[in-house]
Amino acid sequence: MSEAIARELMAQRFRSYLPVVVDLETGGFNAQGDAVLEIAAVTLTMDPEGNLLPDATYAYHIHPFEGANVEQSALDFTGINLDDPLRSQVALSEAEALNEIFRPIRKSIKAHDCTRAILVGHNAAFDQGFLNAAVNRCGIKRNPFHPFSSFDTATLAGLIYGQTVLARACRAAGIEFDNKAAHSARYDTERTAELFCSMVNRYKDLGGWQLAQREQEMDGTE
Repeated sequence: MSEAIARELMAQRFRSYLPVVVDLETGGFNAQGDAVLEIAAVTLTMDPEGNLLPDATYAYHIHPFEGANVEQSALDFTGINLDDPLRSQVALSEAEALNEIFRPIRKSIKAHDCTRAILVGHNAAFDQGFLNAAVNRCGIKRNPFHPFSSFDTATLAGLIYGQTVLARACRAAGIEFDNKAAHSARYDTERTAELFCSMVNRYKDLGGWQLAQREQEMDGTE
């Protein structure tokens, strides 16, 4: 019964969209020509009280696609070593990584009675641009994500905490942040997920979501 309530609350909260937190580490800023080197996603769930919670993490190293550009400055920034033999053993092709990460996202969409995923990211336009470009390169027809809508935690954190840098926003929200671990797709995604959940739940606890629901009911809107 409690799981059914949680599914219903999640489906209602974001207009049947399931928020999924995503981070990509890349070889530069050009989504069309620069490589995707890491991808991670955190699916979210909801408890019967309507609190948003991180659910599961999926993360993959990716081999640069053929002809991809990788800027040395990007490798210096992320700390990724393309020549690391351990990385080479576990890294997947771009298409393999996308298919692996999309599979559990589709299952989570169905489990929460949602219709589609919506990307949550810190500076979400960057991640969404690279994700869409990779999907197009790989010819993937069933992209679970909305093609252009997203939730940007940099914008939300600027509104709520007055901070737009991920590390500072997390600390303002009372979330521990290790600068040495940052710029790994897995680490950044998990911290971004905590931050997004914290902001959504804070809004609920302050009565904002309940007020919005009442106003929509009075207007006869959904």
